[in-house]
Amino acid sequence: MSAFTVYGIPGSPYVRAALLGLEEKGVPYRLSPLAFGEQRGPEHLARQPFGRIPTIEHGDFRLYETQAILRYLDRLFPTPSLVPADPRQEARMNQIVGITDWYVMPDISAGICFGRLIAPLIGRPVDEARIADSVPRATVCIDEIARLLGDQPFMAGDAVSIADLILAPHLALFSETPEGKPMFERNPNLLGWMQRMDERPSMINTSWERLASLKQVA
Repeated sequence: MSAFTVYGIPGSPYVRAALLGLEEKGVPYRLSPLAFGEQRGPEHLARQPFGRIPTIEHGDFRLYETQAILRYLDRLFPTPSLVPADPRQEARMNQIVGITDWYVMPDISAGICFGRLIAPLIGRPVDEARIADSVPRATVCIDEIARLLGDQPFMAGDAVSIADLILAPHLALFSETPEGKPMFERNPNLLGWMQRMDERPSMINTSWERLASLKQVA
């Protein structure tokens, strides 16, 4: 089996989601880190014409879009499965993935986390107006995800699924912001889920600190 190479910016929630899939499957991989902005350069545009991350290479097969990457890994390596066998649980998984892409990403990650956590690191000003505008929609996201989670240990039932792997990197960042902390405190079931995810070896092995150390030796 050919090795996997992952191209992306360390710290990106979507790059981390792809790495989580590889980690959960126990599949060796190499991270080829990009600097911020490098995803829009000609070399990466040849891999991903939309200038997004991550992209993976598996032998002579190249693939982008995080959902597609995770589903590809799940078909290649069926154990442990990342897709529930129960149709309703699979539907819930797909629903959470859609919520992450359509609402969490623009309203939480781009709307709040970028300004609070990323902009200061790259020397950009914090857009306080955008953050304030995003808070009401972020609140809807968090409260609805907590409602859908209910008393389950994971987003689609008793086992980790693609939904958890795509959502966790976004909410791990959000939980570090002053806007996110009170929302988690108000939803203790979601806080418990985040703690369970943070304790998984896959999350530990893909932390920003861990990926930063890999970047330094790459």
